[in-house]
Amino acid sequence: MNNNEKFIIGLGNPGKEYIKNRHNIGFLLIDNFSEKYNSKFILKNKLKSWYSEIKINDLTYRLFKPNTFMNNSGEAVRAIMDWYKIDLDQLFVIVDDIDLPLGKIRFRKKGSSGGHNGLKDIINKLQTKNFNRIRIGIGAPPVNEKNNNYNTISHVLGNISSTEVLTLDKVYKKLIESLTELNTKNEDHIISELNSFHREQDKNERKA
Repeated sequence: MNNNEKFIIGLGNPGKEYIKNRHNIGFLLIDNFSEKYNSKFILKNKLKSWYSEIKINDLTYRLFKPNTFMNNSGEAVRAIMDWYKIDLDQLFVIVDDIDLPLGKIRFRKKGSSGGHNGLKDIINKLQTKNFNRIRIGIGAPPVNEKNNNYNTISHVLGNISSTEVLTLDKVYKKLIESLTELNTKNEDHIISELNSFHREQDKNERKA
């Protein structure tokens, strides 16, 4: 185990048809992180994931996109944990959340799945709720006027709109910035910054 390593796992569904889905925000964050530092992905079958590695100063970021599909995300996370023999505090799981407004960030160090199938499977496979998870809001699904029910599945598996992209790009930027400061800033301070992040405008825009 190397305490100078962080394991960032973005959840989503593999396959071209899912690339731009709201449910794939975890993948999209990882893609943005890897692209910013010009790192390429390779398939690691033993880890059931696509893998990219970034080194910033004395910290190594290991980025993963499970290829197990969302509902079986725990298989990949378990494989990663077992292979690297890491502590839970080195693990950061990125997921979408329909219970948060679009672009809102919520960082928690433990907790329930909140109904998210990916988190539910990870909790089941690891047999613990005590791991870092960062939720990114995708907003509540629209109401189906015919039966007054929420179109949850069509919402999470629907593509992110061009308007939503503008907000989420700011979220990705802020999250990547914060994650790369894990070795220079107090973690509680980073958590507080992310949880209070104003998703509509960044600090410079608000000062203007």
